[in-house]
Amino acid sequence: MKPMSLLIDMLIILEVTIKYIEAGKHNKKQKERNVTTQVSVYEIKLFLSNILERRNSINVINEKENLLEKKENQHNLGIKEIQNKDLWKREKNHLGKQAKKNTIDEGDQLFKMGLKILHQSKSQKQKAEAYLLFAKAADMGNLKAMEKMADALLFGSFGTQNVTAAIQLYESLAKEGSYKAQNALGFLSSYGIGMEYNQAKALIYYTFGSAGGSMMSQMILGYRYLSGINVLQNCEVALNHYKKVADYIADKLEKSEGIPVEKVRLTERPENLSSNSEILDWDIYQYYKFLAERGDVQIQVSLGQLHLIGRKGLDQDYFKALYYFLKAAKAGSANAMAFIGKMYLEGNAAAPQNNATAFKYFSMAASKGNAIGLHGLGLLYFHGKGVPVNYAEALKYFQKAAEKGWPNAQFQLGFMYYSGSGVWKDYKLAFKYFYLASQSGQPLAIYYLAKMYATGTGVLRSCRTAVELYKGVCELGHWAEKFLTAYFAYKDGDIDSSLVQYALLAEMGYEVAQSNSAFILESKKAKILEKEKMYPMALLLWNRAAIQGNAFARVKLGDYHYYGYGTKKDYQTAATHYSIAADKHRSAQAMFNLAYMYEHGLGITKNIHLARRLYDLAARTSPDAHIPVFFALVKLETVHLLRDILFCNQFTMRWKWMNLGHTLGPHWDLFVIGLIVAVLIFLLRNHYG
Repeated sequence: MKPMSLLIDMLIILEVTIKYIEAGKHNKKQKERNVTTQVSVYEIKLFLSNILERRNSINVINEKENLLEKKENQHNLGIKEIQNKDLWKREKNHLGKQAKKNTIDEGDQLFKMGLKILHQSKSQKQKAEAYLLFAKAADMGNLKAMEKMADALLFGSFGTQNVTAAIQLYESLAKEGSYKAQNALGFLSSYGIGMEYNQAKALIYYTFGSAGGSMMSQMILGYRYLSGINVLQNCEVALNHYKKVADYIADKLEKSEGIPVEKVRLTERPENLSSNSEILDWDIYQYYKFLAERGDVQIQVSLGQLHLIGRKGLDQDYFKALYYFLKAAKAGSANAMAFIGKMYLEGNAAAPQNNATAFKYFSMAASKGNAIGLHGLGLLYFHGKGVPVNYAEALKYFQKAAEKGWPNAQFQLGFMYYSGSGVWKDYKLAFKYFYLASQSGQPLAIYYLAKMYATGTGVLRSCRTAVELYKGVCELGHWAEKFLTAYFAYKDGDIDSSLVQYALLAEMGYEVAQSNSAFILESKKAKILEKEKMYPMALLLWNRAAIQGNAFARVKLGDYHYYGYGTKKDYQTAATHYSIAADKHRSAQAMFNLAYMYEHGLGITKNIHLARRLYDLAARTSPDAHIPVFFALVKLETVHLLRDILFCNQFTMRWKWMNLGHTLGPHWDLFVIGLIVAVLIFLLRNHYG
């Protein structure tokens, strides 16, 4: 690429960047968006000036190269010519290496600049700006930038989704040893998206990916060995894979609160996804802001918490979090005081790390008996931040906070007894406190419980329990952010992008993603898979979700075998799945379906009495089942009575049951229900008329 054309491109990027920053400021005034970019125009100008300087140096090198070529033509044959030719070759190789190094350095800086923009903001325009820089870096051969662009093409992050182009890029990256590309190719092979459906090939890709350091590949292999998916079920191998990922996640969690995960179930709100409680609607958010400004302390603290860690679809914004906490603290909220102390203890853009300020706010909260404040003081004494290390004081504050039910304090107590920090090691007490904290979902407590079960420390060793606990920790990885992007893609009608993201998470063992992927495939709205593959793939995913305890998925398995979706009709298998859902999960839908099968003897022995009992049980289990059960029972009793009166000779017993299916068709029961409904409507109209 010519230097002048590259400079023009860079200047275009600069102009676009400035426009994006100005647009971001305008949007902040209009809609009060959460995050604005921290990358200054000065930084980009300085960066581009450095690129220009390097490009000028390359021009000088090119001129020298041309001069050397001219000199070569002027040399006479002989030893001197050979020597000069060798010198020219060495000089040319040196110049080539120098130019390549400059290009690599330039690509690295572009990639780092893109990452900085991407990490500092979550607005779409600023993300697009980052991907422009990634594209430039990828064009210069930067492998990490190429991985980013391949992911963008696969998931449709910006612009049109292009699976074919993504695969070509992944294959090129895989040859260069990219473990991320190996993982992506394994995923695509396992579903047959844009590639041949080949589970053996997928397993090879995952194996190479995990060997290269892919945490996602490790997690996928852990789930496969846990569940016996295309490999022999092996708990110990699964434990090894999950432990590596859990160690990585635990290290991240010890430095911060971890990554909040909003897992929206598409099966629960297919008609009105915008009202899902996992995601805060923009209008509701505006209403909460109004209440907070009016002085509602509880709302102020809640909004502060949401912005502090980025929950309910809101971006993380330390400035807004501190703003709401300060307002609530001024009104006397002990929780707000404690959270301000936490912000200063950890340090961020809005509240720079300051142990003295943290101690002040924690003390204010603790004086009001606040558990978070007590825990904060315990942390200061435990780590010696702003005060001398004092395990006795730390233990005292942790115990007070733990008695009030604060899970982080319960974890800290467990850790003190586990590691023997200021107390005698006591694995029984450590297990007790880790278990208490884990009941509230404290991730590090779950991690240490898994560690104890895996090694048999203070508890009887259990590989299965350890794997299940490690799996829960692994699901807190940064990849879980795809739940939000997949949900918003589905909500915006980008079905293919949503499916690919949910399918990747499903491959990693997320039960919610498995049921969501199956739900999308069942709708047959996706275009990246052939229609004939959708039901079989959906059946596979419903099965995986059902094994993990999803009652809805278990009922779906029964439906698929009953109607023959993606498999052959099999009433007996359908009845088995309905029975599991009814007995284990108390599913009213499964009870109703099973009652219907007992009523008609489909796959199981006909039993009218058991059918009545299951219909009644379905009605008692769920209020929504009352009306369907009423009509089913009316139909059952009516048909039973008609058969007794019309088709049975009580004296000679020579009359046989008439098969209503031959007379009224295969759906005669629906005809009878319709007739009953019509009679009821007629009677009601006459009664009120």
